[in-house]
Formats: sequence, structure tokens, C-alpha cells
Amino acid sequence: MKCIRIGSGAGYSGDRIEPAVELAERGGLDYMIFECLAERTIALAQRAKSADPAAGFDPLLEDRMRAVLPACRRGGIRILTNMGAANPLAAAEKVRDIARSLNLTGLKVAAVLGDDVLDRIRAGAYTDDTGRPISRFGERLLSANAYIGAAPLVDALAQGADVVITGRAADPALVLAPVIHEFGWAMDDWHRLGRGTLVGHLLECGGQITGGYFADPGYKDVPGLARLGFPIGEVHEDGSAVITKVTGSGGRVTPATCKEQILYEIHDPRSYITPDVVADFSGVRVEALGPDRVRIDGAGGRPAPASLKVSVGYLDSYLGEGQISYAGPGALARARLALDIVAERLRMTGVQARDLRYDLIGVNALHGDGLSAGAPEPYEVRARVAGRADSLKEAMRIANEVESLYTCGPAGGGGATKSARDIVAVVSTFLPRDEVKTSVHFRVS
Repeated sequence: MKCIRIGSGAGYSGDRIEPAVELAERGGLDYMIFECLAERTIALAQRAKSADPAAGFDPLLEDRMRAVLPACRRGGIRILTNMGAANPLAAAEKVRDIARSLNLTGLKVAAVLGDDVLDRIRAGAYTDDTGRPISRFGERLLSANAYIGAAPLVDALAQGADVVITGRAADPALVLAPVIHEFGWAMDDWHRLGRGTLVGHLLECGGQITGGYFADPGYKDVPGLARLGFPIGEVHEDGSAVITKVTGSGGRVTPATCKEQILYEIHDPRSYITPDVVADFSGVRVEALGPDRVRIDGAGGRPAPASLKVSVGYLDSYLGEGQISYAGPGALARARLALDIVAERLRMTGVQARDLRYDLIGVNALHGDGLSAGAPEPYEVRARVAGRADSLKEAMRIANEVESLYTCGPAGGGGATKSARDIVAVVSTFLPRDEVKTSVHFRVS
């Protein structure tokens, strides 16, 4: 039975680069994916593109491509990535220019367009997932990107693309596309598409499945995390797969690491909705074949949904934040006093803020006072105040009150930081799939 090897070179925008180089040089790959796009990331990228038409793609695109293109070209490894973010065409042009600078001639780079549906959302009467109209954001609306599926990526591969760059494609589609292309699966073979989507879901987060997100000292020990190897999927024509990694690399692939990744960000294992298929993971079988080799089988699928999810980004408000540390005897009491002082100052000076948080990092910042009650008093603690405001100036007033504790607050405060920035938030809506038109554009080095 035919088998292809797909490596995951990144699980998020800022991921490590050297594991991808290791995959390119030693992984024996046919394909490599780079999954680098979060929902809020594309809204930020759209804003960057508005300021500069040549911007709007992943900031590490150039570093990643310079690192892996030579080895991928030598090994015939084809690349698929969503690093195009808000500007896949500019990203493709950048990759072409990088290839030329590396004397890699004849490299065919495809940009997949069509996920940007901002104009349609602005013009229509759409509501978000709470039922409220998208139009309420007005000029604060920054982006609207539909989750497209594997079909246009398959088209790009069929036309000979060596590198395929998308914007908001569904994460598993980066893996599903080469599988469909290599094995000639029909786009309505729901059973196989469900299986391929499972493989994509397993690989999309990079080092999570090789032990990174899994590690918990004393309970789930993982060796070599400082040089964590990224995963490889050996995908067979029937959609079954073996998850592994480069021999000798750090990390671990076990049934447990795979099971955790199967459940990661899954609401209903029987109905994992993607643009390509409604996948069913409820019957998945996980079997250890040997060290760092786990066989995955048993997924299924049902027909794809009639609508596509659209991620809508908008300017929500401004965040002001300040932090300061206290240590030694009485650190907790001094930190609590610091928060009380700031709270009173914000009231006294009339700061217009909402959603204010007063946290003691190391004490109650994650789980609140309820779970932290009765815990041993820490030797050191960091006080944090944060809140939202309707202007950058007002947000900065929150941060300034924390910094003023240097001289106006309890004894021994140090390491104060302050910041104020805008908050880009995301809501979701849906479009009929036939209203999302994709296209493929080539650049050749």
C-alpha cells in the first residue's frame, strides 16, 4: 500500500525553526507543513497589510524559508503553509525572491486566495455567534476570513506547486491536501476524508504530539525537550497513519501523547466540523508499534457542512497593565496593600476603566482566591493590575498608577513594568460555501 511521509515544521507562528530543518534534512519527507495562523493573528496581519500592501504575512516567513528551502529542494519536499495570513500573494513573492537569492531556480510557489471575505461581511446583514449584528463594529471591523478547505491546495499541487501558501485554510487541510493529491481520493469520500483530517489534526500542532505540551515532571516525563523533535505522519492510502519523529531527536511519541492530541480543542469527537468533512474520531484506535511509532486508525466522516465559518476580527478596546514585585518577609501583605492602593487611586482620579483585574501572580492569578486560600505564604509575589479602557491614554493611566508604587507604595517594590495597547478581538459568523471563491496564483523563481 502506497505511503507518504508528511512532517510538521511548526505548530504556531513563533515556533522553533531548527526542528523543521532537522525534518527537512533527516526526515525522509515527501511534504512538510507549517501551521502558523491563529484566529487573532490574521486580524493583526490584516491591519499590517492596511498600513503596507507588501506586508500582512507571517513575520518569520523569511527566516523559515531560508532555513528549510535548500534541503527541501534537494530532497524534493513540497511545502504547504498558512503563513500567507492576510497576504498570501505577497508571501509567495517573498518566497520566490528568497529562492532566487539562494540560487534555487524553477521553484513554483502558489498563493491560494479567496478566504478574505471582509467586503462581503461589511456589505451583508450578518450576525455573530451570539446573534448580534456584525455591523455594530462599524469602522472598528478589521478582518473577515473564511476557513477554506483542501480543494484549492490540491489544485495547486496538481499544477506542480513546490510551495503552497494560503491564508485562513483550516489547519488539517494542510495535511489533507497532499493526501488527497497523492492518493486520488474523491472530494466526497467522506470516510477517507475523515481519516485524513484526523492525521492533519494530529500533526497541526507540531511538538505538542511529540511530548512538548504533554510533559509534566514526575507524572509524564519526556526526555530531551530542549531539542524536541517535531512529528512525522506516515500516511497510507486507506487513511491510516503512523506517527513518529526523527530518530535521535528529543521528545517522545506514545499512545498517550497521541490520545491527548486527538482530544485537543475537540468539542465533540463524533462531529469535528471542518470545511472538507464532518470528521468522526469516536472510533479511533491507537496502537504502539515500537519506540516512537504509534499507529492511528478508525476515524470516519460525514458530508461537509453547507456553510463555512468566518473569523471576524475587530478593534475591541485598549488594555492598560502594570506589574511590580515584592519579596522577603511580609511580601504577600505588601503586595495586597499595593493592589488596594491602586484600586483606590483609580477611583480617586476617575480613571474610566472596566473589567479591572487585581492579581497576585504566584498566589491567585490563575484560579482565584478560593483555591489559593490556606496555601503557604510565598517568599515572593508579583502584583498585577490590568483593565480595559476606550482610549490608549486612559489605559495608560492604569499602568502609570502601578509604576508609581515604586516611591508611593509599600516598601521594597521592584521590577515594575507598564504597558498600554489596543485589543484585537474575534467573533465568528458563517457564509454559504458557494459564496467563498478561491483561486490559485503562481510565482516562479
